[in-house]
Amino acid sequence: MRLLSFSLLFLLLAGCAKNPVTGTNDFVMMSESQEIAEGRQADEQVKRQYKVYGSRALQEYVNSVGQRVARQSHRPNLQYHFTVLDTPDINAFALPGGYIYITRGIMAYLNSEAELAAVLGHEIGHVTARHGVRQQSAAQAANIGLTIASIFVPEINTSGARNLTNVIGGALLSGYGREHELEADRLGAEYLARTDYDPQAIIKVIGVLKNQELQDAELAKKEGREPRRYHGLFASHPDNDTRLQQAVGEADKNAAPHAHFTGRKEYLAAIEGLVFNDSREQGVVRDNAFYHGELGIALQFPKTWQLHNLPSALIAVSPGGEAMMQMKLDNSPRGTPDEYARRISGYGAQITRLDLAGLPGALYELPNDIGGVVYLNKQAFVLQAQGKNTDNISAYRDAVFDTVRSFHAISDAERQLLRPLALHVITAQGGETFASLAHDSPLGPSAESYLRLINDHYPAGEPKPGEAVKIVR
Repeated sequence: MRLLSFSLLFLLLAGCAKNPVTGTNDFVMMSESQEIAEGRQADEQVKRQYKVYGSRALQEYVNSVGQRVARQSHRPNLQYHFTVLDTPDINAFALPGGYIYITRGIMAYLNSEAELAAVLGHEIGHVTARHGVRQQSAAQAANIGLTIASIFVPEINTSGARNLTNVIGGALLSGYGREHELEADRLGAEYLARTDYDPQAIIKVIGVLKNQELQDAELAKKEGREPRRYHGLFASHPDNDTRLQQAVGEADKNAAPHAHFTGRKEYLAAIEGLVFNDSREQGVVRDNAFYHGELGIALQFPKTWQLHNLPSALIAVSPGGEAMMQMKLDNSPRGTPDEYARRISGYGAQITRLDLAGLPGALYELPNDIGGVVYLNKQAFVLQAQGKNTDNISAYRDAVFDTVRSFHAISDAERQLLRPLALHVITAQGGETFASLAHDSPLGPSAESYLRLINDHYPAGEPKPGEAVKIVR
């Protein structure tokens, strides 16, 4: 993926522009037309790195909700673009110029149209207040550059890991400070009230996401791994934050004096069949093993590492984020595997040839850069690992090399694991519990916990007779 550079923006003369929300002057380094142009260019890069979710109906539904909220914003004449990204990661983010993204991963945990509007309204707030533009302008002096992937994988934003990723500058993608997040919440709540959605949906969404963090911390303890670090949307404050409560309460007080629209039925109908966790096209992860039917490969990663299945790479992060392993594909490799390994590792690397059940490969080793390459079907699968510091990769040497050695052509039995999981909405019957719904669930031992979480009954609630309930199958 080619480098997206914002450096030309930094050559512009510094200046001030009126903030559309406050009416005061902000220190920014781009006009609105430049903001839109940069957003459009960055949007192309996002869509190269993250696949757009394939359901046209869902895309149209999300866009209709987003446009409805955006029309009530401080920048109603800006052309907004709302896109659902095909990733299980739980997040949403905005680029300058009105380009707003939400993942199917976060949509699985929402339970009403008002909650969807809350997420989109928060991101619209970042756009209308020009937080990305202001942060990018401020970043010039600090020379900040982060990858788009760091939205979803915060651990890769280290000096060592950046050598393994494509830098696509822009401090706007690193998350905002607490003041900007609170302002986006306040604006989002205001826009919800103007659109007849319940402003309290913002607090509801924060509670859902905090419960997701709690559940993952519990699972991490059972699985002997580090909890996933939540990053991005609403991450900077709890749902009981006093200033947040005041901001949402003010919007609620100024709302029209009639019942708010929740849209639970409409939302659940829209997400029927939504892919849950990994998709077939991107390959699936089961118990930290990765299977990809189209590529015809399978391999096992260390059980305690966190796997992030991105469209452009497969990334595994060690407990504590001390080391990162990345697998990429080269469709036109030159030379033998050991020659290939020599080229990517450089002078002085120790090279070891491999034969993995007839598949040629090679390992390479440097003081803080180890990995391997395996050839299959005239393609090279390259695994590279680096440590956060120059002296700690040796502790993960065996784990990395065992991962390379586990690489093999996918078997017929393993292909049966490629069926993606999906959300389905059912009506709870009398006496039905999440334990009974979790029986024989493909989510495994944690199914009951997951079902409570995605239905906003975490940690101990039960479905009521007649209630619409999301299950995974």
